[in-house]
Amino acid sequence: MAKKKRKGFITAFSIILILIFLLAGITYLLPEATFVGETIVDGTGVVRATLPDVLLAPILGFENAIDVGIFILILGGFLATVNRTEALETGIRVLVKKLKGNELTLIPILMFIFSIGGTTYGMLEETVGFYALLAATMVLAGMDTIVSSAIVLLGAGSGVLGSTINPFAVGVAVSSLPEGIEVNQGLIIMIGVILWLTTLLISIAFVRSYAKKVIAKKGSTILSLREVRAMEMEYGGNAAKKEEDVKLSKKQVITLILFALTFLVMIVAFIPWADFGVTFFDGFTGWLTGAPFGSWWFYEAAVWFLIMSVVIGLVNRTGEKQFVDTFIDGADDMVGVILIIAIARGVSILMQTTYLDNYIIYNAAEALRNVPSLVFAPLNYLLHVLLSILVPSSSGLAALSAPIIGPLASQVGYSTEVTLMTIVASNGLVNLITPTCGAIMGGLALAKVEYATWVKFAGKIVLTIALVNIVILSLLMVIL
Repeated sequence: MAKKKRKGFITAFSIILILIFLLAGITYLLPEATFVGETIVDGTGVVRATLPDVLLAPILGFENAIDVGIFILILGGFLATVNRTEALETGIRVLVKKLKGNELTLIPILMFIFSIGGTTYGMLEETVGFYALLAATMVLAGMDTIVSSAIVLLGAGSGVLGSTINPFAVGVAVSSLPEGIEVNQGLIIMIGVILWLTTLLISIAFVRSYAKKVIAKKGSTILSLREVRAMEMEYGGNAAKKEEDVKLSKKQVITLILFALTFLVMIVAFIPWADFGVTFFDGFTGWLTGAPFGSWWFYEAAVWFLIMSVVIGLVNRTGEKQFVDTFIDGADDMVGVILIIAIARGVSILMQTTYLDNYIIYNAAEALRNVPSLVFAPLNYLLHVLLSILVPSSSGLAALSAPIIGPLASQVGYSTEVTLMTIVASNGLVNLITPTCGAIMGGLALAKVEYATWVKFAGKIVLTIALVNIVILSLLMVIL
């Protein structure tokens, strides 16, 4: 029985824009801030949003997201160049055929791999390119794009939520503490491991259960009819061929090796090796982009993907005009993704402009000062869930909150380590579902999954993870 097409649900663009206007309205319900010269007095109030502030917020989001935007454009060209060779499509069909009857084993393996990237260096926005790749794999294996999206987002997200040595979350939080407040790094890693593995196991259980139902009965997908059609048009065109005796040509094998090498080098180059005391890469890996491995970010990654696009084109003897046309078409396909990411950044821009972020964290921290330890952890968690909707950046939230909430916990005799990991965990939870996270909105757009559908699927998972997180953090706060 065909599913009815959902009507009337607003798009991700509208959701984010409405949130920007709502936040602007809230600034008129709060007291105005007090300034001493040009410095705001913490917690006294906010600066009321003007009409230009509201209208410029999504536009300034483009400036704020320029690095990831350029990377995604180049990534689109790279993927189109690879797709033109049909190496990926053929390789996926070969893999699915070999896994016949065991397709579900891919889910825990891939989710664990993504989670390692999350817990070590906060892998999230870097996963955008994997949404399209895994969408093709899972559709061909008899699943849907919800499964592929969940593998990437919940996999990497589980690691980010349970960050152990992630310098962009744990590192920033610890370094933001005032002098005199010491933390036990080993204790932080232990708490991170507990949160990481429990969240990952919960996520794997939910995703595997759903995937099993979809394989058994296609009608059990929660995708709308419109999404199913978009999925089949984009990723399911070759599903009927999966039983054929397919083989990879030598050029396709080389292309797949280069494809894997491209992502592997990016991942290795993004890991901040210096923060872990590793200096091995410093002397010889900066010759290509000017920055050694461990110092790469989106500009360096864009250079790398552009170079590898050319290399793959040369290996497959693609003509100059064909290569340029293919690359431009691929970049063009990413414009919608970039628009969503940029507009999502506008929320954080408005929060900073109006000092709303500062007002919320300062006054909430004061309210938590006299609560018992068993209550402190869950209330602190819920506070940072709210803040993370408005400030999705893990490093941004840590830098904003840790200097206030960390000393407060220390003063009243509560565990600073648990307090800091509560900030990290709550931010990681929200970044599994919030529309203000550009990685989510961009990745879902690539996978042809509407935001409302993702919320419908992930809602129970996120709630379960939140409850388990709160229990763990509350017990640790009492014990430690």
